[in-house]
Amino acid sequence: MFRLLPVKSIALKPKKTNSSETATKPNPNGSVSMNSSSSSSSLKGQSRRCPLQENLDRFIPNRSAMDFDYADYKLNEATKKVRENDSCFGMSSPSKEAYRRQLAEIFNMNRTRILAFKNKPPTPVELIPQSHSKPSYPLLHHSKHTKPHRRIIPQKPEKILSAPDLVDDYHLNLLDWGSTNVLAIALESTVYLRDPWDPSVDATSELVTIDDELVTSVSWAPDGRHIAVGWNNSQVQIWDSTANRKLRTLRDGHRSGVGSMAWNNHILTTGAMDGNIINNDIRVRDHVIETFTGHTHEVCGLKWSPSGQQLASGGGDHLLHIWDRRSTQWLHRLEEHTGAVKALAWCPFQGNLLATGEGSVAGCINFWNTHTGACLNSIDTSSQVSALLWNKNQRELLSSHGFPHNQLTLWKYPSMVKATELTGHTSRVLSMAQSPDGCSVASAAADNTLRIWNTFGDPEVAKSALKAAPEPFSHINRIR
Repeated sequence: MFRLLPVKSIALKPKKTNSSETATKPNPNGSVSMNSSSSSSSLKGQSRRCPLQENLDRFIPNRSAMDFDYADYKLNEATKKVRENDSCFGMSSPSKEAYRRQLAEIFNMNRTRILAFKNKPPTPVELIPQSHSKPSYPLLHHSKHTKPHRRIIPQKPEKILSAPDLVDDYHLNLLDWGSTNVLAIALESTVYLRDPWDPSVDATSELVTIDDELVTSVSWAPDGRHIAVGWNNSQVQIWDSTANRKLRTLRDGHRSGVGSMAWNNHILTTGAMDGNIINNDIRVRDHVIETFTGHTHEVCGLKWSPSGQQLASGGGDHLLHIWDRRSTQWLHRLEEHTGAVKALAWCPFQGNLLATGEGSVAGCINFWNTHTGACLNSIDTSSQVSALLWNKNQRELLSSHGFPHNQLTLWKYPSMVKATELTGHTSRVLSMAQSPDGCSVASAAADNTLRIWNTFGDPEVAKSALKAAPEPFSHINRIR
């Protein structure tokens, strides 16, 4: 390739001639030409009138700012087009023209100038070092070979604990996991507390025992210290688990066994086999503040929404009620279930989404919009659904079942595709509870075993909790 050398302007000097030469000289064709001495004197006179300065007679290209490959392409482009047109009899393919235009746009070949007369702009200085900035994303060709991380769900339980004398009754709620990482399980007339990760024998302690009475439900308070115990004699006891001391007994209100309970701050909501639901304020002496009537059979499922604005209740009468905290009249009465409604789970990332499970042999998992009362979806599981738990870190739902497989099934939401099935129980699963970190699940079954599963991942690698969508107008007490 040739090199362009910088050219400097040169002032022309007159050529010396002999004085004997004449001013004019005839040409062979008869014309008269000007003598060289006169022409040189004329130029010399012009040079005196307008003295020439260096680098002012032409533009000098800047070699450091030029793209020689692009210049070669532009210079030879016309020749290539002529050759292609001649070979194709003057016809140019539309596909080739489109390809050429697209290629020119990609490689910035739509420029018109070849020569550059200015220096390249200086490289910008990084105000923030790259090591302190956000990590850059990998290149496209590297991302093709990078496989997304796939969570491995263990198929075997981490622990298997013995739970003798566990009452095989679908309508009871005998298992709960407190916020201080303590499991509470009721075995006939005794309530036991246990740290599931403590391998020592002293990890299990007895909280309370009443002879000739049957524990029908247990429920931890949000503080993880106080626990409510429901009995078959219609009483509810409040215990301090740290001091192992009973604080009070709620006697008035129910006429039969208390099979379900749910906390909403200082309000303890209890549901009994008589079909009544009572809100109890445990801070005052007259604890009964509200009574909800709507079920005709035992209330076996109670759950407050995450915002505490709505209460869901399910009963053995195949009914699901949605209650507003400001009224004792049900907001929605849903009669689409074909079995007892015990499994209730509010969605952690959508405040008005409720999942319910049926207790019939061909039970379904239903999804409800609690603001409108509409059924959004229904999945046939072909087995009894005893409990439902949402994954707090991902959009997944875990269900526990009875005959024929007695399994735990993990579903992807909203596609409701089965992610995995956890088997091991030899009898129907009665209850499930979720650990405080949202990663582990405890299942109690009629085979008198309590199994701990690492279903939702490890706490160290779990994703940040999904932000819950707030319920509209939740901050307004009443609309006038």
